[in-house]
Amino acid sequence: MSDQQMFIIQGEARLKGTLHVDGNKNAALPLIAASIVSPYPVVLKRIPQILDVQRMCEILTHMGADITIPAQDALLINTANLDPSRIHTAAWEAVRAAILFVGPIVSRFGNIAFPTPGGDVIGRRRLDTHFLTLQAMGASVDCQQNRFVVTAPPEGLHPASIFLDEASVTATENILLAAASTPGTTTLENVACEPHVQDLTDFLCQCGAQIEGRGSNRLIVHGSETLKAPDEFAIGADYIQTGAFIGIALCTQSELRISQAGTKYLKPIEIGLAKYGARFQIDGDDVIVPGNQPLRAVEDIGTSVGKLDSQPWPGFPSDMTSTAVVLATQAEGAILIHEKLYESRLFFVDKLVRMGARITLCDPHRALIIGRTELFGTKLESPDIRAGIALLTAALC
Repeated sequence: MSDQQMFIIQGEARLKGTLHVDGNKNAALPLIAASIVSPYPVVLKRIPQILDVQRMCEILTHMGADITIPAQDALLINTANLDPSRIHTAAWEAVRAAILFVGPIVSRFGNIAFPTPGGDVIGRRRLDTHFLTLQAMGASVDCQQNRFVVTAPPEGLHPASIFLDEASVTATENILLAAASTPGTTTLENVACEPHVQDLTDFLCQCGAQIEGRGSNRLIVHGSETLKAPDEFAIGADYIQTGAFIGIALCTQSELRISQAGTKYLKPIEIGLAKYGARFQIDGDDVIVPGNQPLRAVEDIGTSVGKLDSQPWPGFPSDMTSTAVVLATQAEGAILIHEKLYESRLFFVDKLVRMGARITLCDPHRALIIGRTELFGTKLESPDIRAGIALLTAALC
């Protein structure tokens, strides 16, 4: 763990107080990329202070962007002097969201050459949809020795009617960025519609694009090559972080208030946690989790074992699957968790088994958990960010 932090956690304690939710990481990264669609400065607010944000900023500054930090959770970004030929290879290869720079750069500058982006290994995360959508707008894509070159035709990208072959969040954001800065009307179907995609849509509309269908899987984008970024834009709450905090409260039998929680986006999480008999209360934009809740896996009607599936929005979020597994270890009864999106998401459960959990990994996508189990301490390493918060939750039990 040479460049990673180590935490020593003493569990079995009741928690109390208020937790404050950060801005949505999955909204912050595409909005940093979106600063490219306009040569005007923009202040992005409620930006979480995480490594992926730092790496995205490193990529931009290496290309000549001017980035300052006017407040603790804000970024002032000016891409007027951007030079996309100056790719920071190490930073690009370290963050999956680097792919989001491709759409706006090709639209504004006509060409980009870049290495394969990195990020958490939670399963096969193909790039095909990114390239297929850009090709539909006239771009050419060439791949040689793990480097990609994407080039717009001499006249620039053109509007198109595009049906995504999968509802990929980042591919939706990439083509949305390209379409918004391309004159004409582009129709996008089978797009992702997660809250962070909605945040990006709102930002682009404030830049001057006209986008119909916000929050749906069909967007009609009336683009413009003269977009102007708003002076400032605040991103929404990280509802996944809210869900993780709720999971911590439930596993430790603690009463907690979670402030600025993004409550309008919590219904899928609320329905998922009901599979354990869990509940929480809404107070404005805060969540109150009552303490001492008896957790019990709820059987599905007509069967003996309940089932929780991850799904694209507005279903139960894949990013909550790891927390859901830990919750299942603290609930009486059995539940089958089916992670439908990523085949490596569940590959951290062996660490919970080392802590005493009773988990059978049926296949890469399904795990059967039998609770309730008293977990005990051991030394663990987290394979990805969502597994990390899940293991932290388990350690607090």
